[in-house]
Amino acid sequence: MQVIPRTVLKQKPKLDSSLGFGQYFTDYMFTMKYTKEEGWHDAKIEPNEPVKFDLATTIFHYAQGVFEGMKAFLQPDGSVCVFRPDENWARMNRSCERMCIPQFPAELAEEGLEELLKLEKGWIPSAPGTALYIRPTIVATRVMLGVHASTEYLFFIILSPVGSYYAHGLEPTKLIVESYYARSALGGTGEAKCLGNYAASMKAGEEAEEKGFDQVLWLDSAEKKYVEEVGSMNIFFVIGGEVVTPALVGSILPGITRKSCLQILRDRGYRVSERRISIEEVVAAAENGTLDEAFGTGTAAVISPVGLIRYQGKDYPINGGRMGEITRMLYDTITGIQYGTKEDVYGWRKYIG
Repeated sequence: MQVIPRTVLKQKPKLDSSLGFGQYFTDYMFTMKYTKEEGWHDAKIEPNEPVKFDLATTIFHYAQGVFEGMKAFLQPDGSVCVFRPDENWARMNRSCERMCIPQFPAELAEEGLEELLKLEKGWIPSAPGTALYIRPTIVATRVMLGVHASTEYLFFIILSPVGSYYAHGLEPTKLIVESYYARSALGGTGEAKCLGNYAASMKAGEEAEEKGFDQVLWLDSAEKKYVEEVGSMNIFFVIGGEVVTPALVGSILPGITRKSCLQILRDRGYRVSERRISIEEVVAAAENGTLDEAFGTGTAAVISPVGLIRYQGKDYPINGGRMGEITRMLYDTITGIQYGTKEDVYGWRKYIG
């Protein structure tokens, strides 16, 4: 694979827990292009520098784009692994199908990522809770106006050394239930990881932050009755010993950390349900003392305990605002696999090089 070298390397930030999330970017990126005539082509690693776009480029007007989130981890022996990348490539291609973007060759994307990580190994932080975040993205690049699928695309992978997604780390998050705005609807793009979903969530997210909350807990758009997901995570509840997460009905992102948690829970003998769960059921469980735990799952935050939910102006504390036993078990298990401190019985670690 062609590598175009930089003339001057960037100055690295301090690679520790002070990194924050998504603030620094490495020296290089992987790119490839698509045209109707040539298909996916021109795969290479090149300096991560600003790219010029015509202001009539499709992505700016019609948001035809998808992305993924992955992480690379430094192992105790100095090697590097990525957590379940095959799942990300498969989901990204499903998102492409929904957004009328041509399917890309996952094996070429994986090759590009591996070569990029070998080149950028020195950017991977080793402090607890840190990682190298991986952002594969596809955007429509045809220069035209008109509501039609583009015939040209850019695929790129950029890398960012990161600390905790939330500034307060593993301190339980506070969620507010959104009863007015809608993020996605059945038949929409909720199950695709596409750009517009995140733009649609920002207004509610800003209002939640102004009220002192970390994230929004979304309800279904039709009835404002059933719990769907959090702004950046899937959501789980532990009610009377049963672990419940909303079923994937088409308006919820099929999270890879979610999928991993479900497998671990079932293998360890927990009662697990994927079903529609109403906010009234959650509130009733909080009121009668059977809501034992709640937590979010996602690549950025991994496992995030939920300590409080506000619904219709009333606050419902969960587990005394502390991380629960099941939440802790899942966090320890998944991060242990990611950082190489626990046995990977599932084969989820993909070693690089």
